Amino acid sequence: MEDREIAAALARGEPAGLDELLKRYGPLLRYIVTPILNDPREREECLSDISLLIWKKIEGYDPDRGSMTAWLSVLARNTALNRRRSLSRRGTEEELGEHLLDPSPTPEEALLQKERRRRLQEAINRLSSGERDLFYRKYYYLQSTAQMAAELGLTQRGVEGRLHRLRKRLRKELGGDGQ
Repeated sequence: MEDREIAAALARGEPAGLDELLKRYGPLLRYIVTPILNDPREREECLSDISLLIWKKIEGYDPDRGSMTAWLSVLARNTALNRRRSLSRRGTEEELGEHLLDPSPTPEEALLQKERRRRLQEAINRLSSGERDLFYRKYYYLQSTAQMAAELGLTQRGVEGRLHRLRKRLRKELGGDGQ
């Protein structure tokens, strides 16, 4: 089922449309929500809220203005941020955090993570625009190689080969072990 068909099925109120959308884009939605909301229960609640919003707002999706991925990404991000703001106002995060182990990294770990992110971003910035597009499709938008191949007019083997060379190049630039 293509994105336009999914949107049309949702607009008609067909549950199969939402099932297909969540099957295809569920990992992306979870990927976007996870860093914003620390509590797993809040993440699940947020993902449920996102599902309801998709039902309510599908009429606002215009495939001519942007991809389904972009529309869902904005919807998920905004919903998660609104939920986090609401939790902060209620103090729920602080109350829950007192009873849980502190998941925050030590200052040394935080510094190492920050340095790794900086080095990775610099390496990504040095990629050509096509390589960057491939990288973001695979590791940010979590597209399958089949979907990437179809959208880019390549074979799956061609996409896999490019991704392999891209990972190899980034690994080499980052010191061999991805650190």
